[in-house]
Amino acid sequence: MAAKTGSRSGPRNGGQRARKRFGQHWLRSDQVLNQIVSAGELVEGDRVLEIGPGQGVLTRRLLDTPAQVLAVEIDRDLCLQLSDQFIAEMASGQFRLIESDFLKLNFDQALIDFELDRPNKVIANIPYYITAPILEKLLGTMRSPNPNPFVNIVLLVQKEISDRLCAQPGTRANGALTIRAQYLAECEEICPVPPSAFKPAPKVDSAVIRLRPRPFPTPAQDPVRLSQLVKLGFSQKRKMLRNNLQSMIDRDALTSILEDLSLNPQIRAEGLGVREWVALSDAVGEMK
Repeated sequence: MAAKTGSRSGPRNGGQRARKRFGQHWLRSDQVLNQIVSAGELVEGDRVLEIGPGQGVLTRRLLDTPAQVLAVEIDRDLCLQLSDQFIAEMASGQFRLIESDFLKLNFDQALIDFELDRPNKVIANIPYYITAPILEKLLGTMRSPNPNPFVNIVLLVQKEISDRLCAQPGTRANGALTIRAQYLAECEEICPVPPSAFKPAPKVDSAVIRLRPRPFPTPAQDPVRLSQLVKLGFSQKRKMLRNNLQSMIDRDALTSILEDLSLNPQIRAEGLGVREWVALSDAVGEMK
């Protein structure tokens, strides 16, 4: 891990080709870039974490706002390019750059080591193949939410992930990721993004999402039990919930609980929203 303070070496013309091993696709749509920045609702005093700034196209727009930007980039060549491109902003302290794999980075320690203020917002075009672990690092888990939550998180993700994060109960997109995310944050899709907005174009549709972390209004009495129930409940989505959960609770007892909660005893996991999962978890706990 290294903090960059400004280097005059490296590519100067933004000509580096996207590298497949880093999941790089350069966003080129001005309209989408503007929507991403707008969704961040940036004001004076905001400190933005940008994960994977790439060639700095989104970074440039973020630096045109009153916010400060802390970027984490894994690609050494791109770090050299970014240091060269934003040398003035680095000198003024508006832009800081850490060369590191974000998933392996001890973020709290890095803030201490480099004497950086903690970011309060996240705005990023992240590699799609590591979306789930990035979300977990930003939000925490149901068992252990992030103790220093961000005000909001704006990400460009695969459209399928956006659909799952924002899914409603009873829809096929509703899954374990849905429940985990919606327990920790309000989730909304800002706009769809076609492959033509990128170079090279990905093979999937994308979307801009915004997550607003917050404590769930009716938190589970035992988040560990809730997490276990959700994992088991969605382990085989085509099966009825009472079949998937029988290793934790007797089928007849679960049928009784579902009836008490005014839920169909033959319901599948996707039929429950976060509130129903919390109520189910609490009811299971009361039986033990």
